[in-house]
Amino acid sequence: MHSKTGNFFKTGLLIAFIFLTGSLKAQTPAKPNVIAYYTGHGSVIDSFPVEKISHLIYSFGHLKGDSLNIRSAKDSALISKMIELKKRNPDLKVMIALGGWGGCAPCSEVFSRANGRKTFAKTTKEILDFFHADGIDLDWEYPAVMGYPGHRYTPEDKHNFTLLIKALRSKLGKKAEISFAAGGTQNCIDSCFEWDKVMPLVNRVNVMSYDLVSGYATVSGHHTPLYSTDKQQLSGHYAVKSLTDLGVPANKIALGAAFYARIFENTVDANQGLYQPTKFIRGVSFKNFKTTFTEAEGYTYYWDEVAKSPYYYNAKNMQLVTFDDPKSIDLKTRYVIDKKLNGIMFWELTDDAYTNGLLDVIDKTMKGI
Repeated sequence: MHSKTGNFFKTGLLIAFIFLTGSLKAQTPAKPNVIAYYTGHGSVIDSFPVEKISHLIYSFGHLKGDSLNIRSAKDSALISKMIELKKRNPDLKVMIALGGWGGCAPCSEVFSRANGRKTFAKTTKEILDFFHADGIDLDWEYPAVMGYPGHRYTPEDKHNFTLLIKALRSKLGKKAEISFAAGGTQNCIDSCFEWDKVMPLVNRVNVMSYDLVSGYATVSGHHTPLYSTDKQQLSGHYAVKSLTDLGVPANKIALGAAFYARIFENTVDANQGLYQPTKFIRGVSFKNFKTTFTEAEGYTYYWDEVAKSPYYYNAKNMQLVTFDDPKSIDLKTRYVIDKKLNGIMFWELTDDAYTNGLLDVIDKTMKGI
């Protein structure tokens, strides 16, 4: 009788403990994810502060026939090196991305077929298992709307993408992470995805709230602003609000940040370069900003208080430079926390400095709050 009572007592304590710890856990907000794409070399990846990243995404695998394929031994070695970084950061998730800009030419055709989707899901599982990677990130740019010039797109892509996600989730199981990249444009938000069907099956959508003024633009502007202006509707906030208005849960949205600048050359010298007839010149990595955009070369720094976005203008050669910097990255990170988003995602780690980089700003802001 005594031991039975003791067992009841112990069981009661255990249930109470589980209940209490469960309650505490539920009340503690999860730290937002920090999601880094990476296209660089395996020889330098361990120079970055990977302890400050939650997700590291190898970019990119491609389709070979209907199968997910890693092109070279060099790329395989890079993925293995990424997995090794878990020794430094045990919480790190390593994902493999498919596609990228210009890297998904056969996607529309392959994913239009049930056997294509099935083979892709099967080979994805095989590759994830082989490398001990944690998930797949789909960078099909874009289902159902025009992306890379010349690549096939059809209205059916939108539903076929849903079927692809279903095939992946069925094959990979619940534990594997599945995410996808979405353009921050109205066209992509409206037309690329069946949000209500896709989002319950994935861990997050990575919103590319950069390149909003693209390499094809004829009018200059901020390429990665946090907020819209009266002259420029597209922004990070605009994309997030559009998605939440469509019922996408905030805690499954990752906001995009740019670790690079875009340089545009204008045809007229007005308004410090913003919203003028233009053509795209080139991109510059954050790690090279200090040596590239100097006062001696004619660059003057400006801050747009409405867009919460920095820019340089060079009146001498009529060049506008649009980018994220420590100030805008800090504000984007605060926005992610305030809006209870899934995390902040950036393109890409190779563009950052090894020390005192933008990743350090994200980490410092998160720890400060």
